[in-house]
Amino acid sequence: MSATGLDNPFWSSLRSVHRDLALAIGEVARFPPEYAPFLGVASVDVDAESALEALVAPEETVYLIGPVPRVLAAWSLKAYQPLAQMVREAPIPVIDGPEMIELGETHRADVLELTALVYPHYFRQRTMDMGRYFGIYQEGRLAAMIGERMGTETARELSAICTHPNFLGRGYARRLTAMLTNDTLARGALPFLHVSYENPRAKSLYDQMGYRVRRDVAFSSLRRSQ
Repeated sequence: MSATGLDNPFWSSLRSVHRDLALAIGEVARFPPEYAPFLGVASVDVDAESALEALVAPEETVYLIGPVPRVLAAWSLKAYQPLAQMVREAPIPVIDGPEMIELGETHRADVLELTALVYPHYFRQRTMDMGRYFGIYQEGRLAAMIGERMGTETARELSAICTHPNFLGRGYARRLTAMLTNDTLARGALPFLHVSYENPRAKSLYDQMGYRVRRDVAFSSLRRSQ
C-alpha cells in the first residue's frame, strides 16, 4: 500500500484485497453491513450525495478514516479525535507463552462473545471473513485475539487486538501482535494499525514494541438521518 493508500485505508482496501466485497458506486464504496460499518471515498472532492443515498440506509451510521465527502443537511457528520496510524518495518521478538492458533468457523461464537465484551463498536458477524484471525485459549475460553482487517497487496492492518479482562497482564496481546507483525513482514507486506490516543494502554504497548506513528489520520462518522 502506497503512502497515499495508507492515508485512505478503507477506500484502498475496498479497491484491492476486498474488491469482491465492495458495494461501490463511482468513487464511493463501503463494506456490507455484516462485515464492517466502514465507507471510503476516493477524495474529499467526490460529489457523493446520490451514491451515499443508495449505499447507506436511513438511520444507519458508517465510519470513515481519511477523506470525508461533501454532504447535505440530510446527513450528520461527526469528527472524532484523530487516530494514530502506526507501522513497523522490522520483526519483533515473540515472547514465550501459550499456543497461538488460527481461528475459524468453529471459533466464531467465541470471537463474537469476546469482541462484544471488549471491542463492541466495529466488529460484525462476518468481520472474521475479512482476513486471518488468531487467538489464545485459556481455561476453556478465548483469552485474547488478533486479526487482519484493511489492506492491499503491499500492506495489511492488524486489528481487533483484544484481551478478555480476566487475562490482562499476561502478555497475550504482545505475543499475538509480534507473531502477526512478523508473519505480515515475511509475506512482503507492511504491518500497520490504528489506535486511539484515548486508549493509552494500547498505544503504550505498540510504542514499546517498536511501532512508530506514521501520521495521525482523521476519523469520523456519517449518519443518514432520513
